[in-house]
Amino acid sequence: MKTPALGWQLALFTLIRLLVSTIYRMVYPFLGAFRDGLGVPLDTLTFAVGLRSLAAALMGPFLAAQGDLRGRKAGMLLGLFVFLLGMAAVILWPSFATFVLALILSALGKITFDPTMQAYIADRVPYQRRSLAITVTEFSWSGAFLLGMPVVGWVIAHYGWISPFYLLGGLVLLAAVVFYVSIPADPPRPAERPNLLRSLLGSKAALAALGLTFFACLANELINLTFAVWLEERFALRLLALGATAAILGIAELSGEGLVATLTDRLGKRRSIVVGLLGNCLAVVALPLMGGSLLGAQVALFLFYISFEFYIVSSIPLMTEVMPQARTTMMAGFFTSASVSRALASLVVPGLFGLGFWFVVLAAVVSNLLAVAFVRSVRLTSEG
Repeated sequence: MKTPALGWQLALFTLIRLLVSTIYRMVYPFLGAFRDGLGVPLDTLTFAVGLRSLAAALMGPFLAAQGDLRGRKAGMLLGLFVFLLGMAAVILWPSFATFVLALILSALGKITFDPTMQAYIADRVPYQRRSLAITVTEFSWSGAFLLGMPVVGWVIAHYGWISPFYLLGGLVLLAAVVFYVSIPADPPRPAERPNLLRSLLGSKAALAALGLTFFACLANELINLTFAVWLEERFALRLLALGATAAILGIAELSGEGLVATLTDRLGKRRSIVVGLLGNCLAVVALPLMGGSLLGAQVALFLFYISFEFYIVSSIPLMTEVMPQARTTMMAGFFTSASVSRALASLVVPGLFGLGFWFVVLAAVVSNLLAVAFVRSVRLTSEG
């Protein structure tokens, strides 16, 4: 049931996620700065980013499941503690090894905090109005890019590669203290520890939800990993393409989240997911068709990102209702499925792109359509 205190709690959750997401996302636009500051080759650094995703996929669900066992507040505090351990490691012993450790622990902290927070909201907001409440916290994802990245770029330019860890780690520590003293404790969940594999693999609805997530995120990552190279080869304007892409990414994500806040509860979660996926198919095909000019390609990219963001944020309320008795376990499975699909995409993209960009487009469309096929199999006890 929604309480009057939930409004400021959502604000606090959004602030925490903004800080955590900024740390998580900053490695992509500032790979060069971290490479130079750490004195390691670029391929070594990108391998470390891949290792972060693998660690999150393998270990994150087991940490996040604590929110179903110990209570939501305890689960979120565990996520913040793990995140802060990573910040402390790289601050106290700055090196490439602790940088990698910080990447891994920050990802584990995020994949622990986020599902537990979403379960906390789902416990208190009726399913029919849940999209709006969850979308408020999702603004932190686009906000990390639009607000966080300029700050990170400024502090790195003035104080070096390690400075974001001081700034953002310190702010998360302060936010964690506010969180601890202001969020009421909830009782522990059932004494019997939830069995992750039994809970997920024993539920047809959960498996369908994971399949939906896997194929949708696979389609998204296939384009993510290739469009910049395709633009560079097509227009020979690498810096312009990268700068335009950064703006498109943040604005499109923010716009997609705004559409979810205004439309998803009215349309229904399932219908919104299908609209987002089919719209993403059209945007993927539009990339090469509109790619005769840089402006056309940028418009198609905007449509690609806004449609995917509309899908992914619309799907979160649906996921929270698949296994109400083990919400954080289910949401952790959601994040894990997305991580695994992105890892798979990185393996198959070189071969596909070597055949031509149209092969990447075709694979992304097929993957999206497979995701649509799973939507009807996600059976809930309630629908909105």
